[in-house]
Amino acid sequence: MERSPVAVPSAGPSVTPSAKQTPRTPASAARRALRGLLLLPLLPLLAGCNLTVMFPSGDVAMQQRNLVLASTGLMLLIIVPVIALTLLFAWRYRATNTEARHDPDWDHSTGLEVVIWTAPLLIIIALGALTWISTHTLDPFRPLSRLEPGKPIPAQTKPLEVQVVALDWKWLFFYPEYGVASVNEMATPVNRPVTFRLTSASVMNAFYIPALAGMIYAMPGMETKLHAVANKPGEFEGLASHYSGSGFSRMTFKVHSFDGDGFDKWIAKVKSEGKELSRDAYLELERPSEREPVTYYASYGDGLFKSILGMCAVPGKMCMHEMMSIDAKGGAGKDSRENVERLQYDNRHTERGDEAPGATGPASNHAPRSDKPANSQDHGPHGKGGNSPAPNQLNN
Repeated sequence: MERSPVAVPSAGPSVTPSAKQTPRTPASAARRALRGLLLLPLLPLLAGCNLTVMFPSGDVAMQQRNLVLASTGLMLLIIVPVIALTLLFAWRYRATNTEARHDPDWDHSTGLEVVIWTAPLLIIIALGALTWISTHTLDPFRPLSRLEPGKPIPAQTKPLEVQVVALDWKWLFFYPEYGVASVNEMATPVNRPVTFRLTSASVMNAFYIPALAGMIYAMPGMETKLHAVANKPGEFEGLASHYSGSGFSRMTFKVHSFDGDGFDKWIAKVKSEGKELSRDAYLELERPSEREPVTYYASYGDGLFKSILGMCAVPGKMCMHEMMSIDAKGGAGKDSRENVERLQYDNRHTERGDEAPGATGPASNHAPRSDKPANSQDHGPHGKGGNSPAPNQLNN
């Protein structure tokens, strides 16, 4: 009886000629690399930003730009060689390169150790020295010593003082030398130092003019300073660089730099077209609003900026200097209870019924959303539950 032949499995999967892969050739690899290189010019389009910081119009911003370039260059002295050597080693000692030297017993090289540790150490020392010098030179509280490289400030030059108030969601500028004010627009003469005195009437914010100077914070009840100078005439963008609520993205302003008599004409325009910024007008302006148009004020109330800084622009509130004077004398004792209501500041918008959207306690007397019951109908001071009294812990 004959036995039928038994099929013996092969050692590997059978591959038909049509299923074989086409071997990679240097030409195909070069084409793929070329396609990748052609996409590189498109990468900057993904950033969505401009190059104002790299091409500023003021000496302070120029020094900051140079600091960024110097710091980047020093760090690239390490980064570029490391990346290049990594690629070189990966190519040189690949598995298919049988001509590369193989030394399995190698464990130390004094020369290599010296290079590995000395180069980063020198760069760290250079970065430390650069940081120390620039930190003091570019101190925002330090008055300017020059207008631009090789051009010191002329004697008897008086800096232009601009008092800045961050509101919800607009910027208010006072010019005490000229007695005028403006909203969402400011101006400065070319090559005249500018001293900014900044505060906030609401939450903490940040003042930033990329073309002229660095960023500085503005905080309620505190004054910060910033110095700048415009070396070219033009129009520049200013913005709030610290998130402050729903109107944050539209909290921008224009900065005009005038040469010749352009600045004097701007002041004359503000005086001729502006109105009076009285205490009542300021309290109306202080209400949260978005997309506030440019507004001029030919005059403003005496001591208004000082009252805003002291958190006592609202009638009946105690100013910061009054409270500090009482504290310096040891406190008011039992009589201090009478001052509690005069010291309440954050709830002023709620008391007037104009709280900002999305505000929570203590400013709004409403608990945060995460703490509210699921069936809560609280929609603000004008909705259901908006007039209910707040817990004591949110008032004080």
